Amino acid sequence: MKCSDLNGEFEALILPAPESDVSGGYTSDLLSDVMAHARQGDVLITIQSHKNTVAVASLAGISAIILCNSRPVPDDMVEAARQEDINLFRTPNNQFDTSCRIRRLLDA
Repeated sequence: MKCSDLNGEFEALILPAPESDVSGGYTSDLLSDVMAHARQGDVLITIQSHKNTVAVASLAGISAIILCNSRPVPDDMVEAARQEDINLFRTPNNQFDTSCRIRRLLDA
């Protein structure tokens, strides 16, 4: 799956690398957990809406971040995601529902 495939499923805040591959997902709000266990090509599903989330995603090789519960997104997070070529999305859904949706999309 490509990040551009997520564009119709979630609100795209920025899509700087729409053809980035998505091979899995990782759901966590603990950034040290993300650094330890997320894999390259994963989509990070979280409520952590700050620029440190982008830094961790970049270290882990994450293709996209999906912010849940319609979290407000600060401008410095958007700019960091743009600089790191990490796609950024938002959804009103919670992490569980978003994780299930990603699983279905990957299985399709």
